[in-house]
Amino acid sequence: MNKKVFVSGCYDMLHSGHIAFFEEAAQQGDLYVGIGSDKTINELKARKTINSDAERLYMVNALKVVKEAWINSGSGLLDFIEELNTLKPDIFYVNTDGHTPQKEALCKEMNIEYIVSKRVPHGNLPARSTTALRQECRIPYRIDIAGGWLDQPYVSKFASGSVITICIEPDFEFNDRSGMSTSSRKKAIELWHTDIPEGEKEKLAKTLFCFENPPGTKYVSGSQDSLGITMPGLNKYFYDGTYWPSDIQSILVSDLLEWIEQRIWMIPLYPREMDYDVLANTKIDENGARWLSEATDSCWKALQTQDAQAVGKAMTQSFEAQISMFPDMVTPDILAQIDFYKKDVLGWKVSGAGGGGYLIFFSEKPIENAIQIRIRRN
Repeated sequence: MNKKVFVSGCYDMLHSGHIAFFEEAAQQGDLYVGIGSDKTINELKARKTINSDAERLYMVNALKVVKEAWINSGSGLLDFIEELNTLKPDIFYVNTDGHTPQKEALCKEMNIEYIVSKRVPHGNLPARSTTALRQECRIPYRIDIAGGWLDQPYVSKFASGSVITICIEPDFEFNDRSGMSTSSRKKAIELWHTDIPEGEKEKLAKTLFCFENPPGTKYVSGSQDSLGITMPGLNKYFYDGTYWPSDIQSILVSDLLEWIEQRIWMIPLYPREMDYDVLANTKIDENGARWLSEATDSCWKALQTQDAQAVGKAMTQSFEAQISMFPDMVTPDILAQIDFYKKDVLGWKVSGAGGGGYLIFFSEKPIENAIQIRIRRN
C-alpha cells in the first residue's frame, strides 16, 4: 500500500512551482491536498484570493498527481487539523516558506513524518512562487533589528534612543499582524500602488506616516514602520520624545548589507490574534527605556564593524529590554521556540510588537528551514 502524503496551502494563481511541488511530494506516495478557504486566506493575508476556493479546488483536483483534494475546514495556519485526524497521513510535505515550528510539532505529536522541500523547479523551468508572480507590487517590508518601541513618545520620553531597521524586498508574502509593517505597507499600496516612488525618501515616509495617522487617530503607529519600508538599506532613527526622529542615519554599503543578509534567519510563528493586546500589562520606565537605548547603540556600532558576536548579543539585549516593558510581546509558546534555537545562534528577537509573527535570529550558521531576506539597495 502506498504511503499517504499530505500537503496544504492556498494554491491561488496556480503555476509551475505548485505543480513541481506536487510532483515532488507525490514521489513519496499518494498525494492528498488541503486547500485554505477564502475566509482563512483573508484572515491570514488580509486580502481576497484571485480565484475562489471552489475554483482552486477544481484546478487542483484536475491534476493527475493529486489523488484527492478538499477545502480545509478549520481556520488559521493549522486549518487542516480535522483533515489530518481523518486522513492519518504518513507524511506531511511542506516547502521552505510553508514550514512552521507549529506544523512540525503537530506532526511529531501525531507521529507523522515531516519533510521540508527545497522548492526545486521542474527541468529547465524557472523557479516560481505566487509571491514572485505578484511582482507588480514591489513595495518592501521592514525588519526592526533593535530599539523597537522607542519610536513611541510614551517610551522615548523616559530615555531618548534609536530604532534600527532594514528595508527588505517582498520576496515572500509575509502574514498580516506579524510585525513586518504590513499595515503601513497596505497604506503605501493605497498611495503608490506598485513601488516606492522616486524622490526624497524621508519626505515620502512622512507622507505615508501622515496618511496612515490622520488627525484624530487614537493609536498612532510608530514612524519606524513608514520609514522602514520607504528608506532603503540599513537605517537608524533617533527619537527624543516625539513621533518623528530628530536624526536619521542610513547605510547603503553593499558589502555590509550582504553581510547582514547572510546572518538574518526568520522562522514563521503565526499571526498575532486579532484580540491580542500587546500593550496590556506594560511596565514602561526609565530603566527599561535606557536599557533599550543602550542596547540599540551597541547593536549599531557592532553592525558597522561587522562584529557578529556583538550584534547578536546587542539584538538579544534589546529584545530583553523590550519584554521587560512589554511582557505580552511573548507567550510561553514563543519562549519555548526561542529556547529550542538559542543554543545554536548569536542573537534573537520577535518581529515587530510580538505576540506572534516571526522569530528573527542572527547566526553565522545556517538554520534549517528558515527564511532568508534581501535588503533593498535603492
